[in-house]
Amino acid sequence: METKILEDLGFSNAEIKVYMALLELGLATAGPIIEKSGLQSSVVHMTLNKLVGKGLVSSIKQGKRNHYQAANPQHISEYIDEKRRQYEQLLPELLLKQNLAKQRSEVTTFRGIKGIRELLHELLEAGGKEHHTFGSSKESLMMGDAFWLNYHKKRSSKGIKAKLLFNESLRRWCNTNLYPKAEYKFTKIGFEPLTETIIREDKIGIILWTEQPIGILIENKVAAESYDQFWRVMWESN
Repeated sequence: METKILEDLGFSNAEIKVYMALLELGLATAGPIIEKSGLQSSVVHMTLNKLVGKGLVSSIKQGKRNHYQAANPQHISEYIDEKRRQYEQLLPELLLKQNLAKQRSEVTTFRGIKGIRELLHELLEAGGKEHHTFGSSKESLMMGDAFWLNYHKKRSSKGIKAKLLFNESLRRWCNTNLYPKAEYKFTKIGFEPLTETIIREDKIGIILWTEQPIGILIENKVAAESYDQFWRVMWESN
């Protein structure tokens, strides 16, 4: 008889063998069950106790010996239904824990050019349909022209459009180093912050273009939506 379905339902191999032996034996003591199942005595006694606890085997003491009998196989279905009801009571709490985990921020810091490359590649794999940037300055060119051109080529190959709000100092560079699938806007001439912010899906990358650049990667959907709204206001006002 194919009993794999019982394994899939969470019954151990020993539980299946003891239960099947009892179905064939009817009312029996431990000795015949041990012989019929082919299991060791200690395993049979332990398994019988488990099955009694699950309500799938009944126990009757006659004299000094326990006699066991398998419950109607329909009780397995009832046992499964009861476990499902217990799980459904637990489900709301499990979903709450999952939602709280999704709302929890993941923050990672990066240092140096090598670290910034790693941060940017994390953003490259963040998904979404658009890449939004504001605040990039000429100091970002420390990464090298080839790096930026290759980076945005990979971004474009993923079908992701870029809308880039750069500082004025990058206008001349962008005139000769255009990225594919990209729109550009430039802030007015004046004070240029060294901070660049990139928003991709549920991730925010913040880069401080100091001599040894520092990067912060924040993974938080609510925060990313807030940053993106701020980006949109800046984009429309330039």
